[in-house]
Parts: sequence; structure tokens; C-alpha cells
Amino acid sequence: MSEVKISAESRTEFGKGAARRIRRADKVPGVLYGHGSDPLHLTLPGHDLLLALRTPNVLISLDIDGKTSELAIPKAVQRDPLKGFLEHVDLQLVKRGEKVSVEIFVHTEGELAPGGNLLEHVLNALPVEAEATHIPESVTVSVEGLAAGDSVLAKDIPLPSGTKLTVDEDTVVLQVLAAQAEEAPAGEAAEGEEAPAEA
Repeated sequence: MSEVKISAESRTEFGKGAARRIRRADKVPGVLYGHGSDPLHLTLPGHDLLLALRTPNVLISLDIDGKTSELAIPKAVQRDPLKGFLEHVDLQLVKRGEKVSVEIFVHTEGELAPGGNLLEHVLNALPVEAEATHIPESVTVSVEGLAAGDSVLAKDIPLPSGTKLTVDEDTVVLQVLAAQAEEAPAGEAAEGEEAPAEA
């Protein structure tokens, strides 16, 4: 798992006006919380943070005001719904060796059995507990040869060493659905059926 160093500044200005000024300077307001300490309000560099957040569950090494260094993981990220820029980020304080609860993305590989079946992701992300400095970015599961009615349960997904499920092991993560037959348009008889006789 990658660790990204980011320089942050503590902030004392709050409210929408202050947040707008921070974003105009290509920075992002954020809050660091956890371990029973008071929330620490921060200003983070926008570009560096955007690059860091491309990695799921990235571990961020924060250099705060050049005085203290803290480890954190992103817990909530707010983006502008239209332009996509970062509006605010919540960071959770973590320590090396500490176990944290996160969600990791589930990727699939392989081809389903022939027949035009559909693969449904019941869960896009798998809730797990992992050591803060060894959080897996994602897990990959094979769906090779699965047919309609087959499913992949949480316990079927191979997890890296030191990572354990925080959901019931029989939770359905993926399931294969039968291809739906297309319905005939209204007023037209389906193939092989006779149209009703005119009265």
C-alpha cells in the first residue's frame, strides 16, 4: 500500500466564505479526527490531494504546519457535483499497527458461461478490517464459467494476509442473472403467437 506525504496547514477560519477563499487558492478544507482527540481543521493542497485520492484507501502522511506528522486515511470526500473538484475531505487519524474498518473494491476477471447472462455486483465494495498501513486497494475474484443462478459469497473472495471480513461470510457479493428475453412491443404478437382476431 502506498503512503503519500502531504503538507497541511491548520486553519482557524470557518464558514462558506472561508471555504470559498480556500478553494480559490487551489486548496481544500478538511477535518482530521479520531483517537478521542478534538477535530483538527486543516487546509490541504488541492492538486496533491486529488492525486492521492486516486488510490482507494490511500494512507496519507500529513505534515501539519511543519511541526507535527500524523497518519490518516480518507473517510468522506465531497466533490462539486458538476465540475468534480474537491470541496471538503474528512480524514481519520490512524496509527501504525492499528486495525481500521474500510471498504475495498471488488474487481472481477474471467468470462461468464455462454448465454448472454448478466453479472450483478450486489456489493461494489467489501467491508473489511485491515492494519492501517497495509490496507489493500482492491480484491479480484474470478467469475470464469459462472452461469445463471450462481453467486459469489464474501467467504469466496480471497483476502490478503492480515485482512478479515466485517460482514457475514455468507453475504452475496456477486450474482449471475439470466439474460432477459426482450418483450414484444405493445400491440404486436410475439413470434410464434397468433394475433387476437378482430371483433
